[in-house]
Amino acid sequence: MSGPVLILGAVSAIARATASALAAKGHSLYLAGRDMDELSRLALDIKIRYGVNVRFGYFDGGEYGSHGKFQQDVLAQMGGLEGVVAAFGYLGDQQAAVRDFGEGEKIIRINFTGVCSILSHCANYLETEKKGFIIGITSVAGDRGRQSNYFYGAAKGGMSLFMQGLRNRLFPTGVRVITIKPGFVDTSMTFGMQGLFLVASPRYVGERIARSLERRKDIVYIPWFWQYIMWIIRMIPEPLFKRLKL
Repeated sequence: MSGPVLILGAVSAIARATASALAAKGHSLYLAGRDMDELSRLALDIKIRYGVNVRFGYFDGGEYGSHGKFQQDVLAQMGGLEGVVAAFGYLGDQQAAVRDFGEGEKIIRINFTGVCSILSHCANYLETEKKGFIIGITSVAGDRGRQSNYFYGAAKGGMSLFMQGLRNRLFPTGVRVITIKPGFVDTSMTFGMQGLFLVASPRYVGERIARSLERRKDIVYIPWFWQYIMWIIRMIPEPLFKRLKL
């Protein structure tokens, strides 16, 4: 039986698929999020389907002051943790953020600052255990700033750098830090968006997130071809790039 895993933002489509894939491998789970009714239903479904221990509790990425106690409660209930998956996020409204920084601050607070807060607590615990893993779901949007979503992209880019720093810090202790960069995924977050292409299913993404634990890569693009798409986008010279409508 594999060790307990904390799933942050567990009711999102990608997190659900990841939770199912990890449960199928024998991991017990702690599902965390804000919708307690949905968490209860999800926990029962996974427990019945896979026969693993599943617990759940309230978590808000923006409530930094609660993160330390939250982690201690999880450790007490689960008897420790093998790993954590940070899957919470907020796409927000770019145009609203341009006009009102309150929206921009919310995008940054949830996608970056909140992640830094809870993963700092988790990293400190795993460092003392000298084993385990941290998986952070960022986005290809963080690879280069674009006018259409630069608040979200900046937050996800910052998260990727934070994960890189954690990886550098924790490598000597035996703790793995894996950065997941999905492309377009068929979720409620992307529903109705214009210009989507090569859209992946949440199940596909979740299965590959779980599979990343069996491989040696530190940064995983899902689907794989986004690594090359984003390489091309990063290589566009800035004098040309700034003229593009992206």
